[in-house]
Amino acid sequence: MQKTLTITPSRCTSCRTCELACSFKHAGKGGLGIARIRTFMFGEGKNQILTCFQCDEAACVKVCPVEALSRNESTGAIEVNEARCIGCGLCSIACPFGHMNHDGTNGIAVKCDLCGGDEPACAAFCPSRALEYR
Repeated sequence: MQKTLTITPSRCTSCRTCELACSFKHAGKGGLGIARIRTFMFGEGKNQILTCFQCDEAACVKVCPVEALSRNESTGAIEVNEARCIGCGLCSIACPFGHMNHDGTNGIAVKCDLCGGDEPACAAFCPSRALEYR
């Protein structure tokens, strides 16, 4: 059975540990702007965590002209084939939730890939268990 990244916004304290863990995992350095997950505060006690929903009928996958996005059948995550991505940005435009981003260094699409099937770093380091991989 595939695991799912579960988000419980009411537990989120907006500490941004998930963002730091993600940036270290994927970029090898801490940087809030390079994480594939974001936290937002909408007032006291109203926090939200935003990351890819790994949609069943993903618009980003459908619109990619070079088929650089595909679902990893073992993890369920939609992953970017960096060698195929041409950086056109259509996936970012197509995502109705705004969870596709582009790496400013190499211009290719970046998104949550559930850390390749290991426990996602964001969930592993979330001190309040607002993120759980189960």
